[in-house]
Amino acid sequence: MSVRLMIDHRKKGEATLRHPEKAHRPDNPIARKPEWIRVRAPNHPTYHETRKLMRDNNLVTVCEEAACPNIGECWSQRHATMMIMGEICTRACAFCNVTTGLPNALDADEPGRVADAVARLGLRHVVITSVDRDDLADGGAHHFARVIGAIRASAPDTTIEILTPDFLRKPGALEVVVRARPDVFNHNLETVPRLYTTIRPGARYYQSMRLLDDVKRMDPSIFTKSGLMLGLGEERPEILQVMDDLRIADVDFITLGQYLQPTVKHAAVARFVTPEEFADYAGMARVKGFLQVSSSPLTRSSYHADSDFAQLRAAREQRLRAERGAMEIK
Repeated sequence: MSVRLMIDHRKKGEATLRHPEKAHRPDNPIARKPEWIRVRAPNHPTYHETRKLMRDNNLVTVCEEAACPNIGECWSQRHATMMIMGEICTRACAFCNVTTGLPNALDADEPGRVADAVARLGLRHVVITSVDRDDLADGGAHHFARVIGAIRASAPDTTIEILTPDFLRKPGALEVVVRARPDVFNHNLETVPRLYTTIRPGARYYQSMRLLDDVKRMDPSIFTKSGLMLGLGEERPEILQVMDDLRIADVDFITLGQYLQPTVKHAAVARFVTPEEFADYAGMARVKGFLQVSSSPLTRSSYHADSDFAQLRAAREQRLRAERGAMEIK
């Protein structure tokens, strides 16, 4: 039995076991990627500038922690998804490359550093995500609110998208985040209900769905968003059912992307979904009424988030105009 060590990019030369809970699992060989999801190694000068800014501000990014394939493209455009509350997650999802373990205490200075980086990058739109913090009484909700407030103060013209945990068994946590009024509230379902016990064992499908529904109930002006990874063994009818569930919760934006296996200790890729299939799912999602859809092999939650947000806002305005026009005719 082999164990793969992942090297933390912030601690050069120091090998750490990122996933101790997976060490004794049997290896799942990593399948060769098809041509349509291969990307070039990052080498653009702006990529290195963005990376230096993250290190200078002692910030963590999900781009690095989750080994996102789009990091070269995004960082070359000064787009980075910041991951708050540390780099150690209390959950052990079978798909995720973020380190699992006991997190450190929250850093009270982090909101200010995040806000400073947002201002220095001159971002029109920023995505803030986090690890799961089941160890905290509020799941990190107040920390999310402080980050949102700090960005509003330092970069008032920047729109803010958050990608949160499910706040499972954290009463009152969601209300704290919603009161901070992010422009977009994203929480990913990740996969279909049938696969939760193996792919996302620490979470509950209906808790995640209820979370998204509650955001709209608390503040209908906030855009809601969720995403699925495909290629884990889900079936087409299950994907379409999840779309219907999201629309019942009035979710505005859905993302669909290909799951890529980080290491031999993670869940295996059941199949590589073709670009044509992703396009077909995009068409189905639009028919079902989503305001915005991003569906492709390389789609990730924050991929092209700035341009997607502009389209999302325009789509809402267009729908509202159409509804007002229909009422006037009546």
